[in-house]
Amino acid sequence: MDADEPSLLAVEPGYKNVLRVRLALIWVVLTGIAGVIGGVLFDQPLFAAVVLALGTGVVAIAPQRRYARLRYGLTERILQVMRGWLFHTDTIVPLVRVQHLDVVRGPLDKMFGTASLVLHTAGTHNSIVTVPGLAPERATEMRDIIREHVRTDFA
Repeated sequence: MDADEPSLLAVEPGYKNVLRVRLALIWVVLTGIAGVIGGVLFDQPLFAAVVLALGTGVVAIAPQRRYARLRYGLTERILQVMRGWLFHTDTIVPLVRVQHLDVVRGPLDKMFGTASLVLHTAGTHNSIVTVPGLAPERATEMRDIIREHVRTDFA
């Protein structure tokens, strides 16, 4: 690993499905609310159909775009996470600032074979940095690499 510039890697393809299901659940709720509002308040049952069509388009497009722009890199000194298709964010975490590490797997992560690495750092601004969509083995490997680095800094 080069100490200055990490080569940025893509997350697991299964993460697209995690994003898709999360977004679909949100749009199902919004469509239900639109059905109630459109049917009861405005006597327009087509209001829910319009929201459903809009939601279908969003669920079809947004997860792929978010996935395509999510990258991460790890060197001996830093972790870099780049994300965002509407608002671009490039986060660089010096490993000496890491205080606590978690590997998190929710039900959708387990279903689609992904995990998230969560770093808690010193400071208040961006003190929690998450790398979502990793293979569980890769998240554990990265956690162990960073944990070993943190141990040597305090030894």
